[in-house]
Amino acid sequence: MSNTAQRPSGRSLLIDAFKAAGCLLIVLHHLAFYGPMSDVVATAWPAVVDWFYDHGRLAVQFFLVCAGFLTASSLARYESLTLSEALKLAWQRYLRLAIPLLAALSFTVLVSEWVRPDFAHASLSAPPGWGQALAHIALLQHVLNLEALSAGIWYVAIDLQLYAMTLFCLVVVKVWPRAQTANPGVDGVDARRWVLWLVLVCASLWWWNLDTDLDDWGVYFWGSYGLGLLAWEARRFTGSGASESPVHSWMVGALMVLVGGVAWWLEPRARIALAWGVAALLMTAPSAWLGGQALGASRWRSSLEWLSGVSYSVFLIHFGVSLAVSAVVTQHWPDALWANVLGVLLALLLSLLLGGLLCRWVERQPPTVWRWWFWVGAFKASVALALFMNPVA
Repeated sequence: MSNTAQRPSGRSLLIDAFKAAGCLLIVLHHLAFYGPMSDVVATAWPAVVDWFYDHGRLAVQFFLVCAGFLTASSLARYESLTLSEALKLAWQRYLRLAIPLLAALSFTVLVSEWVRPDFAHASLSAPPGWGQALAHIALLQHVLNLEALSAGIWYVAIDLQLYAMTLFCLVVVKVWPRAQTANPGVDGVDARRWVLWLVLVCASLWWWNLDTDLDDWGVYFWGSYGLGLLAWEARRFTGSGASESPVHSWMVGALMVLVGGVAWWLEPRARIALAWGVAALLMTAPSAWLGGQALGASRWRSSLEWLSGVSYSVFLIHFGVSLAVSAVVTQHWPDALWANVLGVLLALLLSLLLGGLLCRWVERQPPTVWRWWFWVGAFKASVALALFMNPVA
C-alpha cells in the first residue's frame, strides 16, 4: 500500500463541472440526434440543433478523462495487484455499473413496447430477443454486433473494459521488477505504472484510435481515459506526491505536449484535442479546484454537485424518457413548433428528475450480488412482457 498521495478531500469542483456539463450535452445530443421532435425544432433553429447533433457527442471525452483521473485516484493506494485482487475489483466495478443499467433498461424496454404501435420511428429498436438480453447483462451487445436497447449504453461496456485494462496494468506491475533507486516515489512504483500507461496511451492515440472498426473495444478509447490516468499521476509527481522537482514538472508537461502533438499530426481529431485539454486542466488546476473549496457552500455549488452525482443515472434513463415524450408529442402535435420545443425541454427535465430517482433508489444502494440478481430478474421480466406485447415474427 502507498500513502504518498491521497485523493482530494470532499467534492471536486472541476470534475463536478465536467460531469454536469457532459450530462446535459449528451442528453441534448441524443434529443437532437434521434428526433423526431428535434426535426420540427430544427425548422426554426437549425444551427442550434445541428450543433448539438454534430458536437454534443464530444462530451463523452469529459467522462472518459474524468473517469481515468478518478480511477487513478481510487487505485493510488495500491502499489500493485494480484490477479485475484484485480478480478475482485473488476467484479465490484461491474456491479456498480450493471445494477442501475439493468434498472434503466427495464424501464426503456417497457416504454419502447408501449409506444411501438403508434410511434413508427427509426430511433425505436426492434423487440428484444433473449440472446440480445443476455448480451446486455454481460455488457457484450456491441462486441457481438447486436442492436442496443438504449442509446449510449456502449459507454458502459467501454468503461468496464477500460477499468479492467487499468487493473491489468497493476497486475503487470506486480511482476515487473522494481528498480533500486534513491527516489522510489518517482522512479519506483509510480514510474512503472506511469510508463506503462503512457505506452498504452501512445498506442491508442497513434494507432488504435485511428481505426474506427475498433470502437467497440476499450483500446480505441484508452487514449482519452489514459490521459486522465496520467493527469492524476502527474499531479503526484509535480506537486501532491513524493516529488516536487521542477525538472519532473517540465518533463511531464513536455511528454503530454509530445503525445498530443503527434496524435494531432497523425490525424487531427477534435475529440482527442478536447480530451488532451481536459487532462491538461486536471493536471495543472489549483488544488482548491479539485478539493471543491473554490465556490464554498452555495446554491450554485449544490446544484453542480447534484447534477454531477446523478449524471450516470440520467445518462442511463434519458433515452426511455425521450421516447415516451416524443411518442406523445408526435401523436398529438406532430408539426406544432411550440409543442415540440416544450417536448424537448420536458424530456430534459424529466430525464433529470427520473435520473435523480434512479440514482437515489438504485445507484447509491450497496452493489450487492442479491441486488444484481433482483435487477437481472426485473430486466428479464421486462423482456418477457415486451415479447408478449409485441411477439417477434
